[in-house]
Order: sequence, then structure tokens, then C-alpha cells
Amino acid sequence: MLLAIGLMSGTSGDGISAALAAFHGRHVRVLAERTTPYPEPVARLLRHGPSLSARELSSLNVLLGELFANATLSLLRVARIPPRDVDVIGSHGHTIYHGPADAIPSTLQIGEPSVIAERTGIPVVADFRPRDLAAGGVGAPLVPYFDQAFFGHGLPRALQNIGGIANVSLVGRHVKPIAFDTGPGNCLMDLTVQRMTRGRLRYDAGGRLACHGRIDQRLAARLWRHPYFRKTPPKSTGRELFNEQWLRELFGSRWTTAPRDALATLTYFTAYSIAESYRRFLPVRPREVIVSGGGVRNAALMRHLAQLLSPIPVRSIERYGIPAQAKEPVAFAYLALRAVQGSVNHLPKTTGAQGARVLGALNWGQPLISPASARRKLVAVPD
Repeated sequence: MLLAIGLMSGTSGDGISAALAAFHGRHVRVLAERTTPYPEPVARLLRHGPSLSARELSSLNVLLGELFANATLSLLRVARIPPRDVDVIGSHGHTIYHGPADAIPSTLQIGEPSVIAERTGIPVVADFRPRDLAAGGVGAPLVPYFDQAFFGHGLPRALQNIGGIANVSLVGRHVKPIAFDTGPGNCLMDLTVQRMTRGRLRYDAGGRLACHGRIDQRLAARLWRHPYFRKTPPKSTGRELFNEQWLRELFGSRWTTAPRDALATLTYFTAYSIAESYRRFLPVRPREVIVSGGGVRNAALMRHLAQLLSPIPVRSIERYGIPAQAKEPVAFAYLALRAVQGSVNHLPKTTGAQGARVLGALNWGQPLISPASARRKLVAVPD
């Protein structure tokens, strides 16, 4: 049995999701998970990340490394597991910018991994996306490798994650895997809630606020006209496309004068963009949709999704023993185990990469965990 920790900071910038998982062959068990909210000043910096100066961004990178390390040590205290028993940490970091379609494709995730390794003594694998980008891919989504390994041995299933950005993987025994970002997840809804409550609330808990607004179907149709939704996979996106400026352009003054209606429309549209992306781009109809991420907690969003995808059953991943917000951290824990083993840890056909690669940069832990002994132990990671 191998123990690994995954760390994830989503596009919404609400906090650090951490999960400790035990891997044995094709089985995974989540031993502990928690999400640590960012202090408001840090959350504000992350929301304005692309406009920070080089000095501010450099400082924020190190600060996030410290916060990621604290989240790791806190998780281990809850689980009563000493750091020396953990084989590796997989840290996705926080995405400041993702531009796979730029003239010079680039991506930037922060949360300094050397700080995490130094504070915890555990080897850390981070910076997964740049190698895929360098190999001609779009750098995302990367979680489908985990989906294929642990859910890809039965009937066709769509694994839909709804974090800040929403992404889907279609896997199955006789299915050629396909994966892509379907578009905005929680990010637009969260921005609207933060605006309407002047920062008092960060998100629409349970989707309760959206239930008091009116859905504007015509505006939802305008949102769907964004060129991203017509682009064929492989594709990925982020706040560089779906952000506050885009909302202001489409909603105009209504974004601030009728925020509940805007929120209701965006909640519906998030589900609509997922369902329509399935119809356009999935080669086969899934027998089941398994949803993970913070969006699972939004009852209004899940209700829209179930109605739009009916009669396909829509279920939370918690039915399979993985907490909803732990899925992506667990996936990056697994990708890190594969990286330390020196094994392929992405699906190049889902990202557009020219071939299979080992993604991630490795920072070794304290000398008490030697690289040679770690490698010998980690050969048990399944192919």
C-alpha cells in the first residue's frame, strides 16, 4: 500500500483542497480530506493574479507554498499519520494563467513546491501542465488518466468535475477515452455571489440564492455563442476567457442591478453548457454521469444537470467512496506516484500531446527519505 497526498487550488480561488489516499493496485481509499479556505487578502490576490507585478507574484508563489505545506501538515495531524509514512505529495498549485492557444503556448501554476518539500520533508511533484504543453498538448485536463485507471473498466461513464472550471472524461472498457473542459464551472456563479454580497459570501451554498432568481433563456443562448463552446477537443480553458469582464459585457447593468436573476441564469447555463458539450463532442452516450467537485453541493445546479441529461442517471462520486471535493486532489496524488515511478501519467490523446510523457517536476524531501529507497518502494504503482 502506498500513501500519497494531493493538493489542489481551483480556479475559484476559494481554498486549498487536500486529500490523503491509500493506493493498492486498482483500489484507492481516501483516509482524510479537507478544504482550507484562503484568508480573504490571499483570495483577493489570487483573483487579481494576472495583473500582479513580478515582485508580487513571486512573493505570492512562496506564500502559497507555505499555505500548501500548512494544509498538508494539518491534514496529517487529523489523520494521525506521520509525514515519514507518506510517499509523495502531488501539488497541482494554483493556476494564474493558462494560454495553450497563444502564439507562444504557456501556463503558470504557483505554490512553490520546494517550500512544501522543505516544510513537510515529503517528496513533492508539481508543475504537471508545462510538460504536456511542451509536447504539443493543451496542458489539460490531466485527471482523465486517473479516471481511466479507476473507472475505465466497465460501461461508458462520464466523469464530470465541477470546480471553478468544469471538465469531463468519458471512459469505459470499449471506449476510446476523450476529455476536455466543458467550460465554466463554479467560477462565474462565485463571482456573482461575491459581487452581490460585497464579499460577505464566497459562493451560493446549496444553490439557495439561485432559486430566488429568474432564468433568462435568451441570455443563456447568448452565453452559449462563445467561440470556446464550438471548438472541438482537445481543449482547455480558465479565467482568461470566463471572467468578470465577460460577465459585464453580456449582462451589462443587470449583473449588479438584478444579481439573483444573473445567478439563476448562470447556474442554469453552467449545467446547459455541460449537457450540450456532451451532445456535441462525446462519441457515445454515457450510461452514467459521475459528478465531483464543489458543484455537487449546489442542489440547483445538480437539478438542472439531471433534467438536461435525463434519462441518464447523474450521481455524486461519493457513491463510490470518494468525497466530492477530494476527487481532483486524489487524482494528482496518483499522478505524482506515477511520476516518481518514472511512468506515464497522462492520456496524450485527450490533451493533444504528441506522445506519452511523464508529467511533473520532482522536489525531493528531507535526506531521511533517500531518492533511491523511495524509488524502490514506489515500483508497486500499477500500470
